[in-house]
Amino acid sequence: MFFYTGLIFLVIAVSLDGFGVGISYGMRRIHVPMIGISIIILCSGIVVFLSMMIGGTLRAFIPAHYTSLIGGAILISIGLFVMLNVIFKKSTEVKMQKEREEGLPSFKALLTKPEKADMDQSGVISVNEALLLGIALALDAFGAGIGAAFLGYSPLVTTLLTSSMSGFFVFSGLQIGLLLSKNEQLQKMTFIPPLLLIGLGLMNIFL
Repeated sequence: MFFYTGLIFLVIAVSLDGFGVGISYGMRRIHVPMIGISIIILCSGIVVFLSMMIGGTLRAFIPAHYTSLIGGAILISIGLFVMLNVIFKKSTEVKMQKEREEGLPSFKALLTKPEKADMDQSGVISVNEALLLGIALALDAFGAGIGAAFLGYSPLVTTLLTSSMSGFFVFSGLQIGLLLSKNEQLQKMTFIPPLLLIGLGLMNIFL
């Protein structure tokens, strides 16, 4: 039971950033068409599948009793990295302003703040912008995919769940964002994904 519960927590953790981005877009009334959401789903699926293939290959050369330890350590490391990124987000926002060229955010800016993907300020996410956004959101899942492979999760099932959940969270976030005004309490949600990853990693190491 814990095995499948852990998989659900992992999928939620790596997909939840899309929910925050969706809320941000919704509150700013930035429209993400279905083709854009489909691209985000596709990017998430490809990145997770490739990372799990890499993780599965590495797992074949590592003794079985070490795989859970390594997988858990990878998830904890990613969780800590994401949490540090959240904590120092304000300082990175200042740097992003300096890195803009002709008002357009760099790809590095998208990695730390994906909601900047509306580069032409049109209020609609184009296909190209959706591709950049999808890659930025999916890169967080790359390391988690390797960790998931070490923990023995199915690449196909994990890929399908992660890609579907990514699209669902972005879409749901957009709808909720339209109903909400800007609220500082929402910023606390950014700590949920890293805490889930750290908790899942600890459980796989000690249970």
